[in-house]
Formats: sequence, structure tokens, C-alpha cells
Amino acid sequence: MQANHLTFIDMRMKQWVMAAALLCGSMTVSAQETSEQFTIATLNVDGLPQNVMGLKVNVDGPGDGGTARIGKYLMQNGYDLVMLQEDFNYHNVLFALLEDDYLFDEWSGEISVNRDVDFMHLQNHRFPCDGLMACWKNDLVVSPAGRTAWTHNFGKFSHANDDIITKGYRRYDVTLRNGNHITIFNMHMDATDDADEAIHNDAKDTEARQTQWLQLKTEVLQQLKADPVIITGDLNSFYTRDNVKHLFIDAINSSGQGIASDVWVELKQNGSYPEYSETSETTVLANIRNGESLDKIIYINPVSGNRIVPVAFTIDEVGYRRNGEPLGDHFPVVATFQVISQEKLAGVEDVNHETIANNSCFDLHGRSLNPHSSQLSPLKKGIYIVDGQKKVIR
Repeated sequence: MQANHLTFIDMRMKQWVMAAALLCGSMTVSAQETSEQFTIATLNVDGLPQNVMGLKVNVDGPGDGGTARIGKYLMQNGYDLVMLQEDFNYHNVLFALLEDDYLFDEWSGEISVNRDVDFMHLQNHRFPCDGLMACWKNDLVVSPAGRTAWTHNFGKFSHANDDIITKGYRRYDVTLRNGNHITIFNMHMDATDDADEAIHNDAKDTEARQTQWLQLKTEVLQQLKADPVIITGDLNSFYTRDNVKHLFIDAINSSGQGIASDVWVELKQNGSYPEYSETSETTVLANIRNGESLDKIIYINPVSGNRIVPVAFTIDEVGYRRNGEPLGDHFPVVATFQVISQEKLAGVEDVNHETIANNSCFDLHGRSLNPHSSQLSPLKKGIYIVDGQKKVIR
């Protein structure tokens, strides 16, 4: 009897293994049907000068030698799209190795003290450069679509000196290799000094970022039509201290125009956002230890049209090193996306929340969706595998 019982269990296990293999096969086919993939990386290269008028500044920055190594890192990794911040005084060094394989946006210049600076009224001076730069593989078609300054910054000679350069965002209209279109926003938001945060002197920094998130939301909703949108850059935001989920993510989702999600939250946090609190005591170091970066990749799919699905995400703390030390103070944040064309959704059966909740359901990453889990509320539009069949929630 014992042997027969074990045989029965073994048979049942084999059936489950076969079913899982069929399900994985279904998901693999679904992925293959959806055309192309692309990689995007965001990186603050810390290109501030190390010497201004004979004074040493930014002494822990990479300088010429470190910037050359950052350029080598980018060349070796070959990301399809690279969004950079603080590309100021070492621009030529950074891109010396990339010119054969990449095309570039217009450089806004370096930070330099010259005769154009009104030393009698330094409180009014702002360098015209934004430090933003994009480069892309030369078989992609990218149209830079404008540069926009934030309407509000804080801190001229304190609070991370955000108001001394023209911080803001740039927009790019991208045509991928298979003819699919996406829009990318690359940006640099106001920072908070660790020392100010430690003594709770960062309220105006937080307020500045809040204004910038609202400005960005308005711009994105104006541009969001039939093509997916990616928001990336040095956002200087942590979900515990900056109410990004309410100000931006939830606002986009409730607009009826698109569905927004953070790739790190989706792939590394199982869809769960760190909880925001106005009185949060969570420090920058604690957030980083919890796996969150100030640099983010957020994507938005329109309610109709093509969609993109993240299939991989990493904060490259391993490859971005030399002799064990980081090449800079920001590790590259990298995501791989897959394009799901609208045509591939034609004829796919629509399902609703109840259908998913009452049946075996997986997302396209192979994760089982518990019908009693918060993953299903609020319901996200997208493609799912329900009882082994591809279904769509529009």
C-alpha cells in the first residue's frame, strides 16, 4: 500500500510538472509573439568640475580618469538607450569610446566661471547647462523633442545648490528597430543634502520635488497618446519621504489615459510600494539598504495602443566597480523592456477581475497571482495567462 501511495504521489507530481511546463511554454510563446526587446539605463555621471578658480570642489568625483572608465563601462555593456545626468565638464572624455556605436543629444555645456558671471549679483546667477544627455545605438531613430526647466527649484548656495544650474527634463521620441514608438523623459530633480535631512531641515527640498512631480505629471498627460512613456533619471526621490505614488503614479492611473508602474517595485518588490509618511525617519542609507535607488525607471502604458512590459531590472552594483570601488556615487539603473504591439492583442479574449480571481492566473513574468492578494487591487490593464491561455484586461 505504501508503495502504491508513493507511486500515486509521484504521478500527481509529474502531472503538475507537465502542467507547469505547458504553462511556461505558453508564456514563452506569448513573449516571442510580442516582437522586440530593448534595454535602457540611467546614470548620474557626477561630471561636476573638481577645480573652480583654483579652489578644489567635488574632490570625490570621478574627474577625467574616472569618467573615462565610466565611458568604458557603457561601451562594454552596450545598452540600447542611455540617459545621463550631470554630464558637465568631462563630456568629451565620457563619450570618446562611444562615438562609433552611438548617436548623441546636444550637450548643454560645462560649469565654468567666466566673464559672463555677474559677481556682484551671484544670488541671481544660474548656469544655463542642465547636465542632461542621452545616447542611443545608431540603429535606433531618436528625435530630441525639447528641453524644459523646472518651474521651481530651491537652494542657491545651500541645500545641494540645485538652483545654480538649469535643472529640468528632456523628452525624446524614439522609433525602435521594428518600427515601434516610445517616448522617454530624462530628468534631474532637486536633491536633499544628507546633513539637512539629518536635522529635518529638508522641507523646502521636498516641496521643490513635489512641485516638479506635479509639473511632470501635467506634461506627461499632455503627451500620452498611443505610445508608451518611460520616466527616468536622477529623481532624488524615495517613496518613504516623497509622495511619488500619490502625486504621480496614482494620478496617472486615475486619469483614464494610462497605467503607470515603477519597474523596481514591479519586479523586485512584488508590486508593493514602500509606505510614504510625512514624518518618515527613514534615512537615505536605509532606503538604499532596502534596495531602492534615487534613480528610477517608471513606465506608462496608454489605455490603447502598444504596450511595454519590463522583463528584467538591475541596479548594477557589481559591474560598476574598479578594484572593488564604485566608479561613481550612483550605480547604473538598468531595465529591459518587451514591446507588445496592439496588433498582437487583436482577437485575444478579454477577461475581468472576477475571472482572474477565480482561476489559475500568472503574469507574463511567470508569477502566480493570488486572488486574495493586493496585487489584483487596483486592477491593472495588461496581459495575463489564465488557465494556460493568454488573456487581456484592456
